[in-house]
Amino acid sequence: MSASEVAGPAYESVPGLDVVLDGPVLRLTLDRPTKRNAINDTMMYALIDAITQAGTDEAVRVILLRGNGENFCGGADIVARNAAGGARPRAGSIQRRLPYQAHRLIPLICSVQTPVVCAVQGWTTGIGLALAVAADVTVAAADTRFWAPFAERGFTPDSGLTWLLPRRVGEVRARRMLLLGERVDAATAVDWGLVHAAAAAEDLDAATGDVVARLAAGPTVGLGLTKWLTHVGAWTNLDDHLRNEAFGMELSSRSEDFREGLASFAAKRSPNFKGR
Repeated sequence: MSASEVAGPAYESVPGLDVVLDGPVLRLTLDRPTKRNAINDTMMYALIDAITQAGTDEAVRVILLRGNGENFCGGADIVARNAAGGARPRAGSIQRRLPYQAHRLIPLICSVQTPVVCAVQGWTTGIGLALAVAADVTVAAADTRFWAPFAERGFTPDSGLTWLLPRRVGEVRARRMLLLGERVDAATAVDWGLVHAAAAAEDLDAATGDVVARLAAGPTVGLGLTKWLTHVGAWTNLDDHLRNEAFGMELSSRSEDFREGLASFAAKRSPNFKGR
């Protein structure tokens, strides 16, 4: 077998998105700090490509998503899109475009069987908010401001926020954000269950690093299947979900990490999972 046949996928950075495979961690950094890391089309497609590849790359055991600078993400860069070329797009352009962009990215984050950790700070709005809510674990700096700006701009939410927010924080709180445009700080976001933890700005890297390290050292097959079960359980009836749990148990019990888990329990030591 040649080296090219065993090599993993190639991860490439693009303008505005830094993509680095660091051991078992795929680090995705939004890198347009002067634009509050607003996501343009190039960044959107690169995020989709990188996360899709990571989902089938056995070298990747956790994905870390964060933003460079004072803000995580100020939303989609609709100003740049509307200014491009100068011509007004024909009717239906949003409806045609979204299924291949934001409406592909958010379900991908929810469904990929690789844990996704998100570190946020400053403004976390629009699709930035959706990314933070869709991730498996999100850690917020104390200065984070979560905002769904759609009502104040006169249009409707996208990126799955009308589906995600009610499930995360309840319908009343979701309406406060989506209809009234309420800005939510980090402490409130933790209290609501919008995100998982908050940390002082200077401690964000360390707090996020602890979560990433824990997931990267975990039983990757079991974690991925658990994530899948949690996601599909949102719309599955109990009988079907129990069948899914049996399927997940069958697959995870065939993994090397399952055998290691049993051996470590019997030996009264910490497990050394390999992600296989």
